[in-house]
Amino acid sequence: MTIDASRGPTDADRAREALETVRRYLASHPETPEFVELLAAGESEPLVVPRHVVELLATILSHMAAGEGVAVVPKNVELTTQQAADMLNVSRPYLIKLLELDEIEYRKVGTHRRIALESLLAYKRQDDLRRGEAVDELGALTQELED
Repeated sequence: MTIDASRGPTDADRAREALETVRRYLASHPETPEFVELLAAGESEPLVVPRHVVELLATILSHMAAGEGVAVVPKNVELTTQQAADMLNVSRPYLIKLLELDEIEYRKVGTHRRIALESLLAYKRQDDLRRGEAVDELGALTQELED
């Protein structure tokens, strides 16, 4: 689908505007009570939501403002091997190798493997840390060679 920018603001533009408002509110009310009242345009009765929901909304808006898609999934969701591979941006056979090496926890449902989202995210965090350490080591080695 192509969106004609001359037809008005895009979702990303609206998300940027809303994000600025939400960030301003959160910054100016760092010690707000645990609930926040939101007033929708044209409404007189506010919607009361927990503060952490407004903080989550800011995160969602920042991704939308960057033109990225956003999906909200329950923490306890289980993924297929293809879904997990897609999230890690690796091939399905490579993901299965990681599972068989016990790098990522999974369970079997019949002949199918299911990966808990939490397990996949834990692996991703660890992998990101390992990659960061490797980059730091390469930087240090490069510095030594230049000296």
